[in-house]
Amino acid sequence: MKFITVRDLRTSPAQIWKQLPEEQEMVITNNGKPIALLTPLSDTNLEETVKAIRKARAINAVRAIQEISLKNGNSEMSNEEIEKEIKEYRKK
Repeated sequence: MKFITVRDLRTSPAQIWKQLPEEQEMVITNNGKPIALLTPLSDTNLEETVKAIRKARAINAVRAIQEISLKNGNSEMSNEEIEKEIKEYRKK
């Protein structure tokens, strides 16, 4: 996976677009931190690619929620305790 800076993208976009099909993925960085992912698309794979990215984001979100739950000690809650929390939240 190739890393490119925002400045690289701004100063030599043609070179980056030319390399993208071969690289398949490029991570754009700003001040050394990743901020975006470039990946080649076409009319035939657009929907599948967007769907896969959204699925990966959802999986990451669930994983983060699970980690927070473990950290807060909520992983040992019974179904009754969970239902009680939900009802109390809905009252608010």
